[in-house]
Amino acid sequence: MRLTARLTGQGYRLEAFESLGSTNDEAMARAREGDPGRLWITAARQTGGKGRLGRNWVSPVGNLHASLLLVDAAPPQRAPELGFVTGVALASALRRHLGPRLRLKWPNDAVVDGAKLAGVLLEAAQTPHGGLACVIGVGVNCASHPEGLPYPATDLASLGHPLTPDDLLESLSLELADWLDRWDEGRGFAQVRAAWLSCAAGMGEPAVVAIGDRRLHGVLEGLDGFGRLLLKTEAGQRAIDAGDVFLPGLIEASGQQQEQE
Repeated sequence: MRLTARLTGQGYRLEAFESLGSTNDEAMARAREGDPGRLWITAARQTGGKGRLGRNWVSPVGNLHASLLLVDAAPPQRAPELGFVTGVALASALRRHLGPRLRLKWPNDAVVDGAKLAGVLLEAAQTPHGGLACVIGVGVNCASHPEGLPYPATDLASLGHPLTPDDLLESLSLELADWLDRWDEGRGFAQVRAAWLSCAAGMGEPAVVAIGDRRLHGVLEGLDGFGRLLLKTEAGQRAIDAGDVFLPGLIEASGQQQEQE
């Protein structure tokens, strides 16, 4: 596994491992050691993969488990936008094979025909020198997907597109570098937002948004200029910073704590 000469010329690097607890944890450890960033960490398998809200991420061999470390990539208030930048890059890479069937579900999932194919996990922390380290974790089901989740899942092989993790990382790393340039430390978020919405799942449709133990019912209306989800409810429009979106046909199993991310 290697990066293209174009990316290495831009200062991107790659370290590949057979096994890690978590590629996100390894990338963040590098930041604490003073790594300057633009570092990809991959693992053939993870023994402690992480999802949102402290959930587990199933990480068998054959799927893509990768994290990109960026240091001082943008002002801290713009850092959450990196999740949307990554989503657009991931959609661009996957749509080469899947076409418009591949959609983005807020805040961080890539789905095909309502089934989860990939997820993004963004983490940030202050470096020892006072900078901001952002780690973008990406997990894609290339060869297999887990069963027994609170929602449908799928993988590229099952969809008739058996891409290897190496092949997918090559296209994803190029797309993400391009979209990071377009994002331009947050100055180009309007372009990212428009691209994200063009791939969005469920816009204009009924949905349930889970925020902790609360369930909000309404119609998805889009994203505001900060990336918050706009939900039209009986009480009016709500701008939501964080939560889980359940679209029609997706099954929520209360208490289920295993997730892909």
